[in-house]
Amino acid sequence: MARIIRVAGPLVEADGMRGNRMHELVRVGDKNLIGEIIRLKGDVASIQVYEETSGLKPNEPVEGTGRPLSVELGPGVLKSIYDGIQRPLDLIQKQAGDYITKGIIVPPIDKEKKWDFVPTVKEGDKLEEGDIVGEIQETQVIKNKVMVPHGMKGRVENIYSGKFKVTDTVCVISDGGKRHEISSMQVWPVREPRPIKEKLESSIPLISGQRIFDTFFPLAKGGTAAIPGPFGSGKTVSQHQLAKWVDAQVIIYVGCGERGNEMTEVLEEFPHLFDPKNNLPLMERTCLIANTSNMPVAAREASVYTGITLAEYYRDMGYNAALMADSTSRWAEAMREISGRLEEMPGEEGYPAYLASRLAEFYERAGRVTCLGKDNREASASIIGAVSPPGGDFSEPVTQNTLRVTRVFWALDAKLADRRHFPAINWLTSYTLYTDDLKDWFAKNVGDDFNTMRVEAMTILQKESELEEIVQLVGPDALPARERVVLDVARMLREDFLQQNAFHEVDTYCSPKKQYKMLKTILKFYAHAMGAIDRGMEPEEISKVAVIDDIAKMKYVPEDKFEEEFNKMAKKMEEELKG
Repeated sequence: MARIIRVAGPLVEADGMRGNRMHELVRVGDKNLIGEIIRLKGDVASIQVYEETSGLKPNEPVEGTGRPLSVELGPGVLKSIYDGIQRPLDLIQKQAGDYITKGIIVPPIDKEKKWDFVPTVKEGDKLEEGDIVGEIQETQVIKNKVMVPHGMKGRVENIYSGKFKVTDTVCVISDGGKRHEISSMQVWPVREPRPIKEKLESSIPLISGQRIFDTFFPLAKGGTAAIPGPFGSGKTVSQHQLAKWVDAQVIIYVGCGERGNEMTEVLEEFPHLFDPKNNLPLMERTCLIANTSNMPVAAREASVYTGITLAEYYRDMGYNAALMADSTSRWAEAMREISGRLEEMPGEEGYPAYLASRLAEFYERAGRVTCLGKDNREASASIIGAVSPPGGDFSEPVTQNTLRVTRVFWALDAKLADRRHFPAINWLTSYTLYTDDLKDWFAKNVGDDFNTMRVEAMTILQKESELEEIVQLVGPDALPARERVVLDVARMLREDFLQQNAFHEVDTYCSPKKQYKMLKTILKFYAHAMGAIDRGMEPEEISKVAVIDDIAKMKYVPEDKFEEEFNKMAKKMEEELKG
């Protein structure tokens, strides 16, 4: 039998492991701690243990399970709160109290609960992998679609309907002499991407209702985005806002190594949040994975893979899923610690040399895809990862390697946060590479001049940045009249458009149509003001017109009344700025 020969924090070495495989799940020690083989050398295996290893001693037994680290996929995943290796925290609390007992085994999905299964195929139908055989109403919002597992195909021999446990057979298909029994639960290894037919181009935006994201730096469905920022700049609140409002049907939120009080806030807040799309609790389409900084370090590394596998599962049903990872820096730090214990050659700042490839592997699992199955359903899994660079230094390895693989960079700025400008996204250093992919969608669905307006607004903000140095030296009064108007309009863009109140019932979400009209209002004011300057009106007179106060308040005007307000402001502008 295999025995422990060395314990170094979360890393355990055991001999007698010949015949075991890489990434195999093992039970370690007398308390059956969960671990995963990450290196094999002869008959000695290095195991990263996903639980606290204090008290482990050499010569305690190690037993292989013969399968890789996997998650259980089926009805019951949504509305759950898991730790990094898919153990439900509410069940652990019922069994063991407020602290996670070493070696505790709890089922990720309730195996005793019976679900109503409604078949969508009939006997004699020919099925291939990925085809949907029936549906289960998992929550009030989401139907769990039971699929033919990967690698199976055949003709339907038996199909049942009624109430079943997740392990019960709901469909039998036969392929020649082979019979396959299909239940509503699948088991999938977390490190292996779930198969698809093909990846599609990123031509549909993932609307978040946050003006700086949707208008200036949009993300596509199936896209990848990074939100790096120093401590206190608003990463977590930005992630919360995206989780609440983004137009994905399923949200997977991974708290990876963040402080316990931040994750507690998420766990307390989410069950009470209402989804504006259906006026039901947001948890009806959300799964939370909590792996805080005081939990075992190795489980952080597993938590992001658990999260993306759950997102891929719902994507395969035909849903648009979004994964929020907060934060990938803590995941990278866990990799660094394990690498150090393995005595591997360190790369930059002590991170392992394979940091870049691991980040790329993770983000490459995002995408808008054609799912397996004859119906060719289209769906997506988007990844939004927060990065916590020490001291806000964006040149550190995790941020730099993340930027190489993600296509949207939302740069949080501590100076903006200090000025109480939220979201504190720096519009001069952020960027998106999806602009060209999404311009046709915005032109067709929002406004044919949307992209032109976006460029014009960005130009004004860029011009303001150039003028700021002159203003600091000689003051704004020394500037020509037209440039003083640029400064006033740039301030409008910053304060009246880009700033958004996450805690205001109207301003917390802004639809693309409203964003378009708000931007159009400000740019219309800019055009009228420039015309008034040409007709001899002074900048001081322009800065005192009453419509400026209306523009400042427009973000708080409800959606259903905005059209009327928009027309009023346009009329008022013409009257006040006609010179």
